Amino acid sequence: MHFKNEVEAVDALHQSFNNIKAEIGKVVIGQDDIIKSVLIAIFSNGHCLLVGVPGLAKTLLVQTVAGVLDLNFNRIQFTPDLMPGDIIGTEILGEDRHFKFVKGPIFSNIILADEINRTPPKTQAALLEAMQERAVTAAGQTHILPKPFFVLATQNPIEQEGTYPLPEAQLDRFMFNVQLNYPSFNDELTIVKNTTGNNIPSLSKIISADEIQYFQQLIRSIPVTDNVLQYAVKLVAQTRPNTELATAQVNQYVAWGAGPRASQFLILGAKCHAAISGKYAPDIEDVQAVAEAILRHRIVRNYRAEAEGLSTEQIIKNLF
Repeated sequence: MHFKNEVEAVDALHQSFNNIKAEIGKVVIGQDDIIKSVLIAIFSNGHCLLVGVPGLAKTLLVQTVAGVLDLNFNRIQFTPDLMPGDIIGTEILGEDRHFKFVKGPIFSNIILADEINRTPPKTQAALLEAMQERAVTAAGQTHILPKPFFVLATQNPIEQEGTYPLPEAQLDRFMFNVQLNYPSFNDELTIVKNTTGNNIPSLSKIISADEIQYFQQLIRSIPVTDNVLQYAVKLVAQTRPNTELATAQVNQYVAWGAGPRASQFLILGAKCHAAISGKYAPDIEDVQAVAEAILRHRIVRNYRAEAEGLSTEQIIKNLF
């Protein structure tokens, strides 16, 4: 892709985002904010965790995104008996008496890790290592994963039976933790109407792997002013109890705050949010727009917050 300048390139990203969103909207009804978060994660080269009760079209959303992006897509259904080798691949003895590596489903551009909290920590760790390193190691050999590479994971709420909660250190690998809620009455009417007849919408491929990688580099080259940078870093620092910048509420209700990765994601997310909105540099509103989904899984409330019913989202909003 060749553009005369960065302004033209940002305009192209803004248009591509609108085209992708319109195409996804043919299938996924009324989840505009969720779709926006997933696309921001993709263009920022991050991973996304979708949390919600069964039946809210989490899997459908990811499959639709994959259908609109011209990328390879694999779905892995996580179950209690899934082993690391089932994800990354395994060594087998070939006919020539030499071992060869057979690639697992992780070797794809988009991975749908369905119900990631249904599988034990050992298997979760295999996936999360691949997310961080964008490579897997088997029998001492390192195998690079294809580019671009995204994991879009779905998770049922922890209260449900038969789930293994993701440890905080592993949750930190996800750029966004996006909460899905029940659709509005009118949206549900449209969903039922569209899904109980014969009309199955056909999706067009909007953007290629090379274009996505180009836009990922573009996001990194977007300038950020010092005041926006300082705002993002200060916002994260305020979540850390018993530190210089911690607020009174954080000291009272938070056991553990967000680490530096949150600051990095806030800036990358703000840059992408600005670009898809047609702006050429992010401002404080762009940081705030992505902050909740970035900080939600990086702030650990203490027993007092849980006893008093204070949610993580309320703590984040009070920081603004």
